[in-house]
Amino acid sequence: MQQRTITWLVVTLILAALATYVVLPGPGLNLTIGGTTIAKDLNVRQGLDLQGGLQVLLEADVPEETDVAASAMAVAKEIVENRVNALGLTEPLVQLQGDRRIVVELPGVSDPQQAIETLKETGLLEFVDVGNDPVTSGMVLQTDCLDPTKVDCGNPSGILPTPAPTAVVSPIPGATPAATAEPTPAGPVYHTVMTGVAIADTQVATDAVGRILINFTLTDDGARIFGAHTSTHVGQTLAIVLDKTVISAPTIESAITTGSGTISGNFTQASANQLALQLRYGSLPVPLKVVQSREIGPSLGQDSIQKSTVAGIIGVAVVALFMLLYYRLPGAIAVIALAIYAVLTFALFILIPVTLTLPGIAGFVLSIGVAVDANILIFERMKEELRGGRSLRQAVDAGFNRAWPSIRDSNISTLITCAILFWFGSTFGASIVKGFALTLALGVGVSLFTAIVVTRSILHLFLDRVDFTTRHSWFGI
Repeated sequence: MQQRTITWLVVTLILAALATYVVLPGPGLNLTIGGTTIAKDLNVRQGLDLQGGLQVLLEADVPEETDVAASAMAVAKEIVENRVNALGLTEPLVQLQGDRRIVVELPGVSDPQQAIETLKETGLLEFVDVGNDPVTSGMVLQTDCLDPTKVDCGNPSGILPTPAPTAVVSPIPGATPAATAEPTPAGPVYHTVMTGVAIADTQVATDAVGRILINFTLTDDGARIFGAHTSTHVGQTLAIVLDKTVISAPTIESAITTGSGTISGNFTQASANQLALQLRYGSLPVPLKVVQSREIGPSLGQDSIQKSTVAGIIGVAVVALFMLLYYRLPGAIAVIALAIYAVLTFALFILIPVTLTLPGIAGFVLSIGVAVDANILIFERMKEELRGGRSLRQAVDAGFNRAWPSIRDSNISTLITCAILFWFGSTFGASIVKGFALTLALGVGVSLFTAIVVTRSILHLFLDRVDFTTRHSWFGI
């Protein structure tokens, strides 16, 4: 028993030291083990309500009388969410509002205008065969794409259509013309080899000499079409076109038949990330327009943080004072265990990482109460055993063993509730509920460890050497 107690105390001290290093402000984690570098940002991630950011309201850009399918909006929401996640933001919120609107919240966004443009792009992405024609970024091209929802949306005959003349549409002979077709802009019409539907994944990488590249992977259909085209068009240009505007015009250097390839060019890290993002999440099933956008400052969040911090300090101080006055020596040990609990839990928030919002902070504070509750159950059972004439060692073990079923059942109930809240938040876009559920669940899990392992080990270390018969007052009896 003594050896096991010492072992757990050593483990607790190591965990507490590591957690303290994570929590204290510093440059972050940067370790090299066996040639592998592990880099980790150890800053606390804050949500929109704490650090500010951008809130955007998107709406389907179609006439009011046009019905928008719920499935189309669901797909659009998923694509917008993928685009937002690829921006590298912390805990963005994307949720449907009504039957034709999407609300997007972007905490900590550094370039609001670029983020808005990325969100609303219709994103008809095409790989266009321009042959040897000189094509540069920013040029607008005409293509023969017939159905942008298909991988091979170009003219199946392979013959480029010629520009149609201006025509008057008269569905009934002799009737008044119903409409006049818009004249087709002059210029060549290029063949669309495939659309962005064929892109399965993209990654930004660097080659041996430090050039920035974009690696891409295709679907099975895309690999077949791309392989057939690149095998017969080596040395020609395959333009990457977004909404008819050229964003890149790489040359086919060799046949690509493996379903994956590389796009090279004069990329910067930012431009490569942007292009990879457009390639991966290019196509929306319904066009979107920005109805409203507003930047949210962090001043309210900072004020809330300060008030929450003060409230938390006061609450913990009152709890610690109660434990010391009512349980005396065991209470002091519980306060030590509570401090270890707080450090371990906050370190987990940073390492996972958990984005802290005000509801998340509330969940953390509530979990402190859960941790104290476990100690109270244990100490009350221990005092009953001491009153019954047991030795201090027997009372400590009996107190933990008999309080365990109540602690276990109450914590399992709390974890089940957290799981339900987290599912609700994920399903209905209530990220506020998700943050609360996640921090509370993590706190409950850590409290089980500190109450059952840490508190018990410290109690045995100190109290096994105490003569209880002469020191009743130390235990509030």
